[in-house]
Amino acid sequence: MAKWGEGDPRWIVEERPDATNVNNWHWSEKNANRWSQSKLQDLLNGLTVEGEKGTAKIKEVNKCEGEAVVNNRKGKLIFFYDWQLELKWEGQCDKDSKLKCKGKITIPNLSEENGIEDIDVEPTVEESTDFAYNMKQLMFNEGKKLIREKITEYISALKEEYSKGLILPKKDENEVKVVKPAAAPVKLTTRNQLAGAVKNMNIDTSSFESRQSLFCPINEAYKCFTDQRMLEAFTRGPVKLEAAPKGKFELFGGNIFGEFIELEENIKVKQYWQNKAWPSGARSIVELTFDEEPEGTTIILKHSGIPSSELEATKQGWDQYYWNPIKVTFGFGSFLTDVL
Repeated sequence: MAKWGEGDPRWIVEERPDATNVNNWHWSEKNANRWSQSKLQDLLNGLTVEGEKGTAKIKEVNKCEGEAVVNNRKGKLIFFYDWQLELKWEGQCDKDSKLKCKGKITIPNLSEENGIEDIDVEPTVEESTDFAYNMKQLMFNEGKKLIREKITEYISALKEEYSKGLILPKKDENEVKVVKPAAAPVKLTTRNQLAGAVKNMNIDTSSFESRQSLFCPINEAYKCFTDQRMLEAFTRGPVKLEAAPKGKFELFGGNIFGEFIELEENIKVKQYWQNKAWPSGARSIVELTFDEEPEGTTIILKHSGIPSSELEATKQGWDQYYWNPIKVTFGFGSFLTDVL
């Protein structure tokens, strides 16, 4: 037992000007959602990209969904942000005012877990003219760089603005010090790094089963979940995949990730399966069983351990991001999911 006055200073209650969060030991949090939405609007609205064929301009940030939170735990500042953006843009020819086009830019993975070069900026255009194609390429090549610069400004401003007041003064200190992450010895921690430091809260979970019929040989159905080229084809993006027990996988820009538990060729695929948008520590299990039929293959999906609040969205996600794209991309059929 420690002698009187010789205990761990982190547990000693000192007099504080604000009377809270002694020695910055307790968890404190700031919500930065509204500030972030306003800041991203200010930075991206009106952004103009000039090229030889014309000028493209962002007219509106019509979707800004996600969250931004800053935490202080034991004197460490921890920044979480995870946003999905959709921008509307217009292009116009400088020499011919009649040449115009419209399009969208999707940014699906603005997150603290991605480096700035890993943040996807995906432009599309409504028209199919040569001018529209040139404007889309301008947005893809030059607009992407400018948008990432603005995102970098947002991240820097978030860390500057929301560091204020989270590291509090000790006794005899009359002012709250502002800690700047770039200069002060503050460790920034990602969501995954934090998961091991904070005990998982009890999460209410649910499960569901469904059955799919694909018009293809059983080995082709199995490859939809174990072959990197086929996964990249129907997800329409880069995939990280190691199809072996304890092998990792990442899909959809890292929004879906996990680890293989068990693989039996053309028979079973079992995975730990996580969605980055789920509560910290939530990890579900996906089991896919493959049965050969006279006209193709039946896949039985059992998905358990889903946070109950995410059950319906997860069911819809399987249809929208797995089954329907697999059928359309490879021509394997068009049956809808039958929930058991």
